[in-house]
Amino acid sequence: MNALFASTLNVMLLSLESQQAAQLRLFRLGVGGPMAVDEATLMVREKIEAFDKALGSAMAGSTFESIVDNYRTIVQANIQRLKLVTELT
Repeated sequence: MNALFASTLNVMLLSLESQQAAQLRLFRLGVGGPMAVDEATLMVREKIEAFDKALGSAMAGSTFESIVDNYRTIVQANIQRLKLVTELT
């Protein structure tokens, strides 16, 4: 597979998965209450940690593809966690 096509596909998948995570997160925040406050706090912390990890990887010379893969792993874990919480709500 062409490397440029593979990178483009990986970024497209990241954007689709991020949109799904945002949708689930907005539902969770929309419910309100203490769980919404916890989710907002967790969201900010996760974003800072993900950026820190990506920045460290980039500074260490990691490839663009591996950085996107790491972000996708984080986003996919969030989707699974948020789906579980949404089903319980």
